[in-house]
Amino acid sequence: MSTTALPWVMLQLNTMAVVVRNDQKAAKWYHDKLGLRVATRFPHWVTVATRGSTVTLHLCPDSPPEKGNTGISFGTKDVAKQEKELRKKGVKITVPTTKADYGTYLMFADPDGNEFYVFED
Repeated sequence: MSTTALPWVMLQLNTMAVVVRNDQKAAKWYHDKLGLRVATRFPHWVTVATRGSTVTLHLCPDSPPEKGNTGISFGTKDVAKQEKELRKKGVKITVPTTKADYGTYLMFADPDGNEFYVFED
């Protein structure tokens, strides 16, 4: 084995699974309500992403929807303003804009009960 140090390789997040009842209906919701683009659309593989991002959400219709926090977060410049915009679009806010030691955030839920954080950048 060589003692030459290899350059550091950073892994990049590509896809995160979100359990949904119907991937086609979910893709429409993410597009219409949050402005995400459909990145791929194949049988059993529909992904959505923010514009310019390589990170996608895989909309998985395989099992009953999970309840609660998905562990997925989005970022924004102004959480309070984002909350107003989401409310205008009929998005269910589960935790309104909150200031905590670790940052300002809100949480919202999609129609399948999956919850997401939005943190202020």
